[in-house]
Amino acid sequence: MKRAGATLPRSLVVLGAGFLLLASIAWSADDKDSDVDKRVDSAANVLTEIMGVPDKAIPDKVMREAKCIAVVPSMVKIAVGFGGSHGKGFATCRTDGAWSAPAPITITGGSFGLQLGGQAVDLVMVVTNDQGMQHLLASKFKLGADASAAAGPVGRDTAADTDWKMRAEVLTYSRARGIFAGIDLNGASITQDKDETRILYGHFAPFSDILSGKVQAKESSEPFLAAVRKYSGQAKEHGELKTTPGSTDASNR
Repeated sequence: MKRAGATLPRSLVVLGAGFLLLASIAWSADDKDSDVDKRVDSAANVLTEIMGVPDKAIPDKVMREAKCIAVVPSMVKIAVGFGGSHGKGFATCRTDGAWSAPAPITITGGSFGLQLGGQAVDLVMVVTNDQGMQHLLASKFKLGADASAAAGPVGRDTAADTDWKMRAEVLTYSRARGIFAGIDLNGASITQDKDETRILYGHFAPFSDILSGKVQAKESSEPFLAAVRKYSGQAKEHGELKTTPGSTDASNR
């Protein structure tokens, strides 16, 4: 009787611990979902804020002719002194006139001149031609090695009639401390974020499938895609983002 009495509480403890473990896993999954959704919203806000300042924005011509656009909100330094940096964001590519569902990306590399005392830096990358797009579809490439990159021209009304399109497959920009400018990101590695891909879509999908339009966009991605459509010249009314119920899936397939 004594042994049975001692066993029962121990069983309850084990059972309770099991429930707590399952609950913590569920809460962790919810947190990860929330992080991805927040990052999508942040990417939309970064692009909207940058393009909202005409004299300090990506030229309209560059955006209109973009093959792919990637936004990395709040890239941070990860090694004091060395200057290594790490960031997560999203990329989307044109597919038959529309834009693909966003693909989660991770960018890592050397200093890129981001010596700002650990302050977060917003990045925007614009793929300018089909060759650069193919590098992106490969799900892993290094700027300056696999794909040529250059600091992009600035100013919404800038003619952008220089040789920017011939010089670089990827134009790169940064915003820090309120200052937006082209930035040299040579040496940075861009890869598909497989974990966040699974979280966003509920399963893993290759970069090429997502960016070629084979994967259906989630409703939470609409603010980001709406901003991309607007500033790439696809929105019907300049200066106003319009969304309609169910428009996400139809416009990105």
